[in-house]
Amino acid sequence: MSRLDEIFASNVFNDSVMQQRLPKDTYRRLKKTIDEGKQLDLQIANVVAHAMKEWAIDKGVTHYTHWFQPLTGITAEKHDAFITPTGNGQMIQSFSGTELVRGEPDASSFPSGGLRSTFEARGYTAWDPTSYAFIKDGVLCIPTAFCSYGGEALDQKTPLLRSMEALSTQAVRVLKLFGRDATRVLPTVGPEQEYFLIDRALYEQRKDLIFTGRTLFGAKPPKGQELDDHYFGTIRPRVQDFMRELNEELWKLGIYAKTEHNECAPGQHEMAPVFTVSNISCDHNQLTMEYMKRVAERHGLVCLLAEKPFAGVNGSGKHNNWSMVTNTGYNLLNPGNSPYDSAQFLLFLVAVIRAVDCYQDLLRISVSSAGNDHRLGANEAPPAIISIFLGDELTEILSSLETGEAYKGHGVQELAVGVHVLPHFPRDNTDRNRTSPFAFTGNKFEFRSLGSSASISECNVMINTAVAESLRLYADELEKAEDFQTSLHDLIVREIKAHKRIIFNGNGYAGSWVEEARSRGLLNLSSTPDALPHLLDEKNLELFRQHGIFTETEVRSRYEIALETYNKAILIEAETMLAMAKREILPAVLHFTGEVARTAAAVKQYSPALNTIPEEKLLLSLTEHTQALSDAIEHLENILQDQGKSDDFLTRARYLHDVILPAMNRIRQISDELETMVDKKDWPFPTYAELLFTV
Repeated sequence: MSRLDEIFASNVFNDSVMQQRLPKDTYRRLKKTIDEGKQLDLQIANVVAHAMKEWAIDKGVTHYTHWFQPLTGITAEKHDAFITPTGNGQMIQSFSGTELVRGEPDASSFPSGGLRSTFEARGYTAWDPTSYAFIKDGVLCIPTAFCSYGGEALDQKTPLLRSMEALSTQAVRVLKLFGRDATRVLPTVGPEQEYFLIDRALYEQRKDLIFTGRTLFGAKPPKGQELDDHYFGTIRPRVQDFMRELNEELWKLGIYAKTEHNECAPGQHEMAPVFTVSNISCDHNQLTMEYMKRVAERHGLVCLLAEKPFAGVNGSGKHNNWSMVTNTGYNLLNPGNSPYDSAQFLLFLVAVIRAVDCYQDLLRISVSSAGNDHRLGANEAPPAIISIFLGDELTEILSSLETGEAYKGHGVQELAVGVHVLPHFPRDNTDRNRTSPFAFTGNKFEFRSLGSSASISECNVMINTAVAESLRLYADELEKAEDFQTSLHDLIVREIKAHKRIIFNGNGYAGSWVEEARSRGLLNLSSTPDALPHLLDEKNLELFRQHGIFTETEVRSRYEIALETYNKAILIEAETMLAMAKREILPAVLHFTGEVARTAAAVKQYSPALNTIPEEKLLLSLTEHTQALSDAIEHLENILQDQGKSDDFLTRARYLHDVILPAMNRIRQISDELETMVDKKDWPFPTYAELLFTV
């Protein structure tokens, strides 16, 4: 491996490169544009584009692309060469400010949720100057937003940038009331990424992994994660080689890959980066997932990012560590040491509490998918019920404020907001609660419900916007206050009383929590078809309108895209299951059954007095299970024909969830039982024991 300080960000047109290659005045004006979030002047863009092109050419680059994130779950790019004809059969390499700032990829085949017809091809990409350009595979990649001809957002980045601006606007209003000089507030994110590694040769023998990303069949192996011996265990050489190369590739792109370790399940691992600004963090996470897959291939491995690739062991998620930082470098979720710091912290804290309580449905929707439905509520993921974990000490502080009683934590102190200092509150004053979807962990909130393959953009849009709404309401009220401290205190106390139902420090896996959450009036949206309709609730449409995040048309389009994606995922899994059961499992079982029957017949022919009871019992069980499997296959085929009778996406989603998935589970149950009976040499594809313990 090369020296880290030599390779880090070597393929990024970052601030230090811009300082070297741009004229001082251009650099200063560009930085001002970025810092203030203003539109880029074309004159500046021309100078930046030329410098960017010359830097890229020096590194052997011939093409550039506007790199964007359509609503497909992955990134997209169209490559253009720097070539411009000169008219004499020659060419020059050029790149203009217009080409830097705007592109026009074909938008016809990207999901639009009815925003456009398939023959309406025009779409636009717009440079996001706050996210540095980078070189990938010898191509200059320019991070961009993506919208339709009519200006509607067709991507993940556009609403994220809008939500960041909304949060900044409202947070700055609040900070001014405290006499702070910050002019921008940036949400920061550090997404922990979980994944599985399996041997590529074994992967290629499993049609379910190839077509769906997860196993649709697989009996429980003799050993799983019962001994907890894989968690933080010694990293095996083949995996360490993969991690080493992955780190190097990510570091070249300026991605702060920091932590790596084995996760709970065999074959499962995690990578965590250092925090950075939300839109950059989202870009980096998309690149991280891409490079995990491509680096794995170089090592004869496959990286699985499905949320539940193996039944019976932990699935993979993504922990979205979220906070807010001013452009003066202050973390707004840091309790602080002065009276005003304490009061400010409490106000931003209750803003988050209110946001999660009022918009718990949006947070749940932001992590909804066919894959994540298999994971949420299992032992490795929080439940579908959204709640906040604050820890005992901070919860007691809020309770003291609510009741007006003295807080007895670190010495008795009267708590009056803005008058006394918040009691000493160390960063790690409480244990982490892995069963909580939204946990305060010192100076940030950890949203633990995301699935491994998800873009982190959507959940951060929801968090940013919901918190912006809380801050808007608070600023509206406090800006009119005659006595700021008294009004601030009364507001915080009122908000604690109004939204304390969302605070839960207990065991989210406990069955009693479901009933308690119901009694508190919290939502339990256990599946994607249950959750998605709430996206169209009037309060949510109004939230997006209020802060300019989405038009109602954009919301409805995303609703349709999410439902259609869910439906397609289930249908692909059902068709794959049928193909494997009919063409691989049934023939293998019948072949093995014939061998057992022939063995029993041969024994009887040799001597009628010999005992063939074991063979006969096995034959009976095999034939019973085979008939049950055949019936289950026929049933799934029949009910699949009915799923297309409705053109309504939600009706189809509910049918797939309520009717198709149980039928698929029945096929799996029977097949997994047959796997334990059939000779290993006859079973048609690698088992869990091989997949999980080979690497």
